[in-house]
Amino acid sequence: MEIVKNKAMEVAMKVKKLGQDDPRRIIHSIKVGVALTLVSLFYYWRPLYDGFGASGIWAVITVVVIFEFTVGATLSKGFNRGLGTLLAGGLGVGVDYLANLSGQKGEPFVLGVFVFLIATSATFSRFFPGIKARYDYGVLIFILTFSMVSVSAYRFDEFLTMAYQRLSTIVAGGAICIIICIVVCPVWAGETLHNLVTSNLDKLGDYLEGFGGEYFYCCDDEEQVTSIEKDKSFLQGYKAVLNSKSMEDSMANFARWEPKHGNFSFRHPWKHYLKIGSYARQCAYHIQALNTHLNFQPPNPSQFRTIIQLPCNTLSSQSGKALKALATAMKTMSDPSPTSQVHLNAAKSAINDLKNCLKSATTQTPDEPSNLLAIIPDATVASILIEMVKSVEDLCEAVSELSVKAHFKRVEGSVAVEKPQLLHRGAIKPFVEAEGEDENGHHVVITVREIENEDSPQKKGSSDTNGFVNKK
Repeated sequence: MEIVKNKAMEVAMKVKKLGQDDPRRIIHSIKVGVALTLVSLFYYWRPLYDGFGASGIWAVITVVVIFEFTVGATLSKGFNRGLGTLLAGGLGVGVDYLANLSGQKGEPFVLGVFVFLIATSATFSRFFPGIKARYDYGVLIFILTFSMVSVSAYRFDEFLTMAYQRLSTIVAGGAICIIICIVVCPVWAGETLHNLVTSNLDKLGDYLEGFGGEYFYCCDDEEQVTSIEKDKSFLQGYKAVLNSKSMEDSMANFARWEPKHGNFSFRHPWKHYLKIGSYARQCAYHIQALNTHLNFQPPNPSQFRTIIQLPCNTLSSQSGKALKALATAMKTMSDPSPTSQVHLNAAKSAINDLKNCLKSATTQTPDEPSNLLAIIPDATVASILIEMVKSVEDLCEAVSELSVKAHFKRVEGSVAVEKPQLLHRGAIKPFVEAEGEDENGHHVVITVREIENEDSPQKKGSSDTNGFVNKK
């Protein structure tokens, strides 16, 4: 009994966690239940049952097979099911008419030939990448419906009435699915794809920003070491990027079916997100290579590591900031160029600094014995970071191209404003004011500012006086 109780508690905790991770899953489950309850009226409500008969079960089947988590997936399946059923039904009626012309003996032969030819050709068409990606479910429904219509027409005289009832209930079930999916707490595949790509860029940026401190840190204080090792979750974020390709492909495919929603138009360049995702995975592969070197912490770091530490830190940090700037620009749907380009240029400048450090490393340590095995890991890390900048540059170009195609809002580049410099050196004393009247009887206010000039050839304590006269 105790084992059963523990298992029940374990299942309950998993269900709770699943719902907390994404509350939209709970809402989706409720929407499916509501849709099935509505289409069940084809059986429960007598007037509908008298009109459609046993064909009402096809409305229930339609809801079960086409109601998906996202709006795009539901629209895709609904369109494919409706189009496949309509085309197969029309073709089946035509084939039945031709079979009737061949007489009673030739009818089964004609039907069998057409079923073989159409089923074979339709099945082969599913291997085309374009059809496989967008219309595979529709072709499957086409084969199923055509076979059912053609075979049943041979034994069932009123198959036209049956086809009409089935088509009507399928359309009704599909309409109920689409309306509920779009109206009640919709989950958009396009928005999901946009957030996924943005989150991936953010995770890569977090890793690169923290990599320098993780790889090069050297401290003897145990408390400081403990605080550094507390939160290492950002070091695992790149793994989600490596495994995101299949989800990106499916979301991009479903997003093309969705109408305008939020900031995304019907013709939004969803396919371009796949290009950004591909470049992001290239960065993730570089990070995976860097991650293998994190555990290599020699007790006595070589002078070579000390020499390349600063440029490598800058290179990693600026690359991470450029990626986070791209993620921020995608979140706000604004032009990424002004901010990301600054960090990218800083990373490129760090590459030159790193090359100069590598050149100087050969001249500053001529008396040290060359230990190639000790230098190789650090040199490999420096080489990977240099390659990383190229991937970040490709990502910047891809996101900039997306911002143009998707009409992101343009942001004027920020210009660094220099602080005004004083033309003197000294301390400015408070203003001194004096009031009086001039010869014409006007009220006059005289403001005097004294400046202690340290560089003046006069003695210390002398002052320059600037006067301002305002007449009232």
